[in-house]
Amino acid sequence: MSGELAMDTSGYKQVNIKKYCHKWSMSNFRFYLEQTQITNLKSPTFSSGANDTHEWCLTVHLNGVDEESKDYLSVNVGLLSCPKSPVFTKFQLWIINTEGEKSQEMKSSKFFRFLQNQHWGFKRFILRDFLLSQEPWLRPDGKLTLLCKLSVVEDSSSEGTRARIQVPRCKMADELGELWENSLFTDCCVVVAGQEFQAHKAILAARSPVFRAMFEHDMKERRTNRVEIRDLEPQVFKAMMGFIYTGKAPDLHSMADAVLAAADKYGLERLKIMCEDALCRDLSVENAAHTLILADLHSAGHLKTHALDFITAHASKVSETSSWKAMVGSYPHLVAEAFSSLAFAQLFAGAPIQTPEAIIGSSQLGTTELFQKQQPALVPRTPG
Repeated sequence: MSGELAMDTSGYKQVNIKKYCHKWSMSNFRFYLEQTQITNLKSPTFSSGANDTHEWCLTVHLNGVDEESKDYLSVNVGLLSCPKSPVFTKFQLWIINTEGEKSQEMKSSKFFRFLQNQHWGFKRFILRDFLLSQEPWLRPDGKLTLLCKLSVVEDSSSEGTRARIQVPRCKMADELGELWENSLFTDCCVVVAGQEFQAHKAILAARSPVFRAMFEHDMKERRTNRVEIRDLEPQVFKAMMGFIYTGKAPDLHSMADAVLAAADKYGLERLKIMCEDALCRDLSVENAAHTLILADLHSAGHLKTHALDFITAHASKVSETSSWKAMVGSYPHLVAEAFSSLAFAQLFAGAPIQTPEAIIGSSQLGTTELFQKQQPALVPRTPG
């Protein structure tokens, strides 16, 4: 012998099994049993969820599948589509009685190898006459309910003795955020309400089309590497910059409206939608009119729709708030939109349409002139 030692090796195979159930109710099942022309019933296609690529169906053969099973119901499980064949699956079937309990269990003794459009099942699931004699199984309306449970082997993986390398999560957002927080390697200055913030032109230009235009064209900001912003508060600017560097939503609890305005100005569409979502969740009687004005000023379509819907649902209370009264005086076109939304909602609900006076108050009657041309088109004429 050479004296060399043999190297022992080992490995393992990991098998993942996904289990899920499907309930199928067949109305008027007694009727189908009495028909000679109908030989089988198929369930709708089902899967374990939206992301599952396996599609299945159940088939009930009312007179069995051969001479041996002609007095039985035969029940098959079929694989209709799958990205990879074969699929190894165990299956169980029950009848669900009128109390919602499982009975008449049948289950496969092994994992069956399903190819696409292949069916496996039980050709003698239950005697047809016996089923008809069991009142708890067939509901008074003749409905029969089956429950199917599938145990599907997912793609398995083999591992040798060398462990898999754990790939760490991407920390780019954290690292770029650190550049911003600690003012590392900066090449431009942004002045907001007298406060100076050091930043990076490349990141600002990559994230915001407005900053890109400043640094791309022959503008003062490009020549001086200095940007002056006069219409933002420092805390709002810092929230916006945190998003620009990390892509993460800032704390929007107390300043979503101000951050929305900033996001709109600097072309940050994702941040704008985040703000719209926060403002939608914070809608109230007191702030509904203010939110509608904000959405209109900044072309926030989702927010505007939600605000109009909210005002429509709470019109009498919203019309008493100070923000509504301010809107009546300064933004009459939004009052018109709110009234139109309310009128259409009442029209389709079959309720009497409120007059503009009822919505905006008798003290603002001059504003009702906005609606005098619209109202006849919204109110159906009474015959006669």
